[in-house]
Amino acid sequence: MAEGLNRARKVVRWTLNGTLILTWFLAAGSTVAAMGLGILTWPRALLAVAGLVAFSVFFFRITGAVLAHRYPVRDVVAAGALSLGVAIVGGSPITGWGFVPLAWLSIAAIGVPRRVAVLLGAGTAVVVTPLGVLWVLDSTDPSISLDPATAAGGVVGVIIYYLVMCSLFPWTNRLWVWIWQLAEEAHAGREAQARLAVAEERLRFARDLHDLVGHQLSAIAVKSELAVRLTGVDADAARDEMAEVRGLARTALRELRETVRGYRRLDLDAELTTVRGVLEAAGVTCRLHLPHREVPEEVAPVFAWVVREAATNVLRHSSASRCDITVRHSDEEAVLEVRNDGAAHRAVEDVGSGLAGLGERMAAVGGTLEARPTGSGEFVLRAVAPLPVEVGA
Repeated sequence: MAEGLNRARKVVRWTLNGTLILTWFLAAGSTVAAMGLGILTWPRALLAVAGLVAFSVFFFRITGAVLAHRYPVRDVVAAGALSLGVAIVGGSPITGWGFVPLAWLSIAAIGVPRRVAVLLGAGTAVVVTPLGVLWVLDSTDPSISLDPATAAGGVVGVIIYYLVMCSLFPWTNRLWVWIWQLAEEAHAGREAQARLAVAEERLRFARDLHDLVGHQLSAIAVKSELAVRLTGVDADAARDEMAEVRGLARTALRELRETVRGYRRLDLDAELTTVRGVLEAAGVTCRLHLPHREVPEEVAPVFAWVVREAATNVLRHSSASRCDITVRHSDEEAVLEVRNDGAAHRAVEDVGSGLAGLGERMAAVGGTLEARPTGSGEFVLRAVAPLPVEVGA
């Protein structure tokens, strides 16, 4: 689970930083075109590039802080000032250096209330739109005609461009971060649910011990005290009380063993249901292929242990997106096969220390366990037990 969450974090971070990559691409193309037309000089181009480098440093710091649930106000303010300065020095073409303030807006609006995001978008539009208009009206650009119709069309185009961009950019990266936060909350919720399940199981175990053994131990304590009192008065009565104490102790020991044995004996159907839920919660599609008849009770518990360990290995040691669990049996043997499409790039013996214990469990019922990657990128764990079970074979 943690590995999947880390992968999701990297994807979101690359998505956020993708805006900066696009900014560099547009700035480079705009600079080449402007210098070819003689609009932008070398000193101004170098100064704009230096400003963009500094802006990029702040950009990376802001995205890292946002994913860590912090809002670095100073970095955001500094990056905003740099983006405006870079746009001015570069000449503010709307698909070039004028795009830098939009890149700033895409991350500055993350982690703030919606009203603040709207205000940031409106403020950016108010500041950068005049710069774009001045770029259109710049008489030093020989490629732009200054007749009224062309100038008016260019101004309207710039206004519409920045209104649309400043309306959309506050929400684009906010959506990705919101999805990331949902993934984090879901992960935390699953961990909390797992801890709660463990706590509930411990509570149930304690309650069962109290109900089954507590009464017997209380009776033993009372009768032992009574026997001590009767020792010097009525030896026969004291002997009878101690005999009852012995019987109660044996009963308590038997019930304790039955309780522990019940907890150690897994139910195959319940384990399959649990494993399927856990895998699908982790993003792994799990398909069960089960027989119409119930698996014989002699082999079902050990198969349950195999299913549990196999699911653990899928979550810990692979990048699987699909897992198929197949159970079948005939009059001669029962077979369990767990197949996933995320074969680990390591030796089989390194994929979970529990496989050795599973091999011992299968050997105890006369069965075998095989775990190996296939040539098609899959990993297969196969358990086979003879029927009827030959215990100790």
